[in-house]
Amino acid sequence: MGKLIRALPKGFNFRTFAVECRDVVEPARVLQDLSPVATAALGRALAGVALLSADLKFGKVLLQIKGDGPIGEILAEGDHEGRLRGTVHNPHVFLEPENKKLPVGKAVGKNGFISVVKDLGLKEIYQSSAELISGEIAEDLAYYLTVSEQIPSVVALGVLVDRDGSVLQAGGYMIQKLPQAKEEEIVFVEERLKATPPTTELLSKGLSPEGILSFIFGEVEVLEEREVVFRCTCSLERVKNALIALGKKELEEMVAKGEPVEATCHFCRATYKLSIDDLKELLGTISEG
Repeated sequence: MGKLIRALPKGFNFRTFAVECRDVVEPARVLQDLSPVATAALGRALAGVALLSADLKFGKVLLQIKGDGPIGEILAEGDHEGRLRGTVHNPHVFLEPENKKLPVGKAVGKNGFISVVKDLGLKEIYQSSAELISGEIAEDLAYYLTVSEQIPSVVALGVLVDRDGSVLQAGGYMIQKLPQAKEEEIVFVEERLKATPPTTELLSKGLSPEGILSFIFGEVEVLEEREVVFRCTCSLERVKNALIALGKKELEEMVAKGEPVEATCHFCRATYKLSIDDLKELLGTISEG
């Protein structure tokens, strides 16, 4: 299992978060048969949404990234219990590495948006978005937080893919400035970040999420730690509710065709089949309602 932490650096007015999620990204890669660059892109999005979910006491957060690159839309979701899932529109997009790195920015594209949707179980759902600035996801997420949520942030995300396509390392960290942070603190952190290796290099050296933050700040106080896992929330009940939401006319047309309905989850590839009798039963619930 992966690990997500929320921590305060000793002597600094910053909020920090870090995650290691190799065991989240690898199952997603296998289930969705992701290409290397799609694995890197989705892995960054999953690490990013994990960091966004670190503050949640209840509910879930959805990260949506849609640029004009060949990978299409990326969706990643995380909840307050550390359950993560995600998917990409084009899982088989292939781009040659550039300078020994997978070109995630080129796969995502620059013209588009990054959007965050928070469902905290209240009457209203919070949603906000910002333009993409690079397609690299970490930079885009930091820009979104700074512009849309007015929280000056630094985000680093990384996924290391092996030659056979499997995930060797995945994770990231997020640093957010508190209002009382002094100029000398900001300068120190900026200099430390310049000297900080890429996230996957730190993970490859065996550093834990706490170790990564300690590498940057020195001593940190871990406020909360939770496990993160790849777990889908799809179910037959949800499929039935989705069909009911289509309305009576749509269901009647399905029944008239005389063919069972099959639905496949984009996140985990689970398949749900409903017979004609099942469809008639759903139709009956609408008629009775």
